[in-house]
Amino acid sequence: MDGNPSPLTPPKILVISNYRSTLSVRPEAEIFIGLARKGFEITVMTYGDAPYTANFRAAGIKVIDFHPERKFDRNASAFIRKHLKEGEYDILHMFNSKAYQNGLRAAKGLNVKVVMYRGTQANMKWYDIGMYTKYYHPRTDKVVCNSRSVEDEFRRQSLKKTSGKLVTVNKGHRPEWYANIPAADLSEYKTEPDTFVLTCVANARRVKGVKYLLKAMALIPKSADIALLLIGRGLDTPTFKKSAEQSGRGSRIFFTGFKEDAASLVRASDAFVMPSIGAESLTKAVVEAMHLGTAPIITDIPGNKYLVEHGQTGMVVPPKNPAALAEAVKALIEKRTWCADLGRKAAERISEILHAERTIEEYAEFYRDLTHGSGDYTTSLRSL
Repeated sequence: MDGNPSPLTPPKILVISNYRSTLSVRPEAEIFIGLARKGFEITVMTYGDAPYTANFRAAGIKVIDFHPERKFDRNASAFIRKHLKEGEYDILHMFNSKAYQNGLRAAKGLNVKVVMYRGTQANMKWYDIGMYTKYYHPRTDKVVCNSRSVEDEFRRQSLKKTSGKLVTVNKGHRPEWYANIPAADLSEYKTEPDTFVLTCVANARRVKGVKYLLKAMALIPKSADIALLLIGRGLDTPTFKKSAEQSGRGSRIFFTGFKEDAASLVRASDAFVMPSIGAESLTKAVVEAMHLGTAPIITDIPGNKYLVEHGQTGMVVPPKNPAALAEAVKALIEKRTWCADLGRKAAERISEILHAERTIEEYAEFYRDLTHGSGDYTTSLRSL
């Protein structure tokens, strides 16, 4: 490449990511569609059969039908390097480990800024060799964190290794993505029309804290007519089912498995709960529940605790505390009108603090500074 681009020319960006899962990748994919509409020259390297491929092309984004299948693949590195040279890209932005390992080798000796993404605090250990072959690698120019809690964890563990590399930009959403999602029919889960329905959407990971939620169910007065929907793969384990029975509410706790219409179930429910115990960022399920106007109950783990204002836009309780969880649920059961009001206010808050347009603007500023400025860009304090 012939030096840096003109300040009047938007940087050329090559993105490598897996866009096969439409709903889970939408906040990320829409960043680049928004940037393309602002005049940025974006190329996306992903699976050609990814549903978002058509959306990218409709926005004027070039799509290269390719994604690495292994972390260390000489042919994949050579393929990426060939396109970096031919496209004379200013920035290579990658979003997963397969892309990182091959992209770093591909960028060796080239005048291109290498950017990686980190969305969670989970499995961040300074002694993990994987951190040194990715985020701590000397060829990595910047690491974009999805929340300040992720950035703080990087700094806590290894300030020198990531000095000057860290930037926080939240992945925003659009209220219109959720506007036309219908409320599901919950009659199969209700014993009466006014049964209080609580939903939890999570995968089977210890960090989600589902065992504490099941313990909390045992502490809710038996007179309360409540149904709990546990939505997600792998939650119907013998241990969880035993806990459900021991709670005294076994017949009112439903292990639904994965549901395509999970958002419709959340919209129709009275409240949403995420009993996480740590090592997360901005949990997507919480963000979606707030957009759907369902009152959230969350734990005050780093990241999520900034989403909800306790008593105003939801309920915030300590992690690993079944009694506190139970009290929060009881409060919402006893004050249904207030519960509905919390849901409405949650939708207003999340639309204001985590909007996709803000994300696009911050990415645009970050990319411009990386190629035209000092390279010391720091996002505004609005980032969570």
